[in-house]
Amino acid sequence: MEDQLLYHTLDYLFVIFHFSLIAFNLTGWIWQKTRRLHLYVISATIFSWVGLGFFYGWGYCPCTDWHWQIKRKLGETDLPISYIKYYLDQFFWFSWDPLVVDILVAGLGVGAFLISFVVNFRKEKDSLMS
Repeated sequence: MEDQLLYHTLDYLFVIFHFSLIAFNLTGWIWQKTRRLHLYVISATIFSWVGLGFFYGWGYCPCTDWHWQIKRKLGETDLPISYIKYYLDQFFWFSWDPLVVDILVAGLGVGAFLISFVVNFRKEKDSLMS
C-alpha cells in the first residue's frame, strides 16, 4: 500500500517535471535570462536522443525510461516508446502514428536547438561589436 502511494506520487512528479522540461526545451530560448541554460538543456536533450540513442534506441530519453519503470510498477502495460505519443493518445483518445509523433518531436527539438544556438551566439557577436 505504501509502495503504491510512493509510485503514484513519483508518477505525478514525473508528469510535472517532464512536461516542464519539454516546455522549457520549446520556449527557454525566448527569454534572455534563460537562453544560455536553454542551450545547455536542449543540447543535453538532443545528445540523449542521438548519443544515448545509439546505445538504447534513437530518441532515447532517461526521463521517459524512469517514468515508464514507475508506470509499470503501477500496472500499466503496452507503453509506447515515445512519452509525447503516450500523452497525445491520452489527451485525444486515439492512437497517433508513432512516426508522425517522432517527426514532429524531432523537428520541434532541432528547431528549438537552432533558434537557441542563433540567439545565444548572435547576442555575443552583437555585444562584441558594441
